[in-house]
Amino acid sequence: MSWTTIAAIYFVLWWIVLFAILPWGVRSQAEQGKIAPGTDPGAPVLPRIRQKAIWTTVVTTVVFGAFYYGYSQRLFTLEGIAALLGMPI
Repeated sequence: MSWTTIAAIYFVLWWIVLFAILPWGVRSQAEQGKIAPGTDPGAPVLPRIRQKAIWTTVVTTVVFGAFYYGYSQRLFTLEGIAALLGMPI
């Protein structure tokens, strides 16, 4: 696997994990009872984007590491995945 392929897979996986992590621990302004004028009541009080970016990087690194280990050890192949999905090889 080339470095560009590794970077592309990691990049896409990072964004997928980010959108999975974004709702963690979010409290809306309506839940806090502190609605700022001109904002949506569902807007987060403290979004903590930096903390979520760090968690996203950690989770993505673990998931990608597991994927890369499985790929490099030939635990799964594209042919095997195609066979599982019933696609012709």
